[in-house]
Amino acid sequence: MALGRQRERQSEMLVTWADLPRSPGHAFYDRLQAELLAAGFDGFVEEQCARYYAARRGRPSLPPGRYFRMLLVGYFEGIDSERGLEWRCADSLSLREFLRLGEREPVPDHSWLSRTRGRMPLEMHEQVFAWVLRRLNSHGLIKGERIGVDRGGTDCC
Repeated sequence: MALGRQRERQSEMLVTWADLPRSPGHAFYDRLQAELLAAGFDGFVEEQCARYYAARRGRPSLPPGRYFRMLLVGYFEGIDSERGLEWRCADSLSLREFLRLGEREPVPDHSWLSRTRGRMPLEMHEQVFAWVLRRLNSHGLIKGERIGVDRGGTDCC
């Protein structure tokens, strides 16, 4: 058997989205996405968050549905840094699909996450997470008997 040698890589000049390798997906995130879409998650969070955004100033911001999906990834995967969350989502084709990113759209960077988080009060985050956890619990996607809230708040499920 001859020795295989690593050679310099020369990438193609043009690669189409259809030519990129496909991930079989992640079973949990696929089911979570189906539930979020069926329940009208994006419309719900856009309606809830609308008062925290300007009506017509500046460039469009990070859509609330994408923002909260990224936070859900952090929650379910135990990622507590915005940079770590950006890296994880950028590194995974199945998470890009979960975030509903187009073929040429970049993953929102940590500064967008930080600005968006700073725009909304903690109560908004609690309301959205409670909404998601109730639906996941009712469809058997999560298991657990108790959820603790660290700031003395109320149970969400």
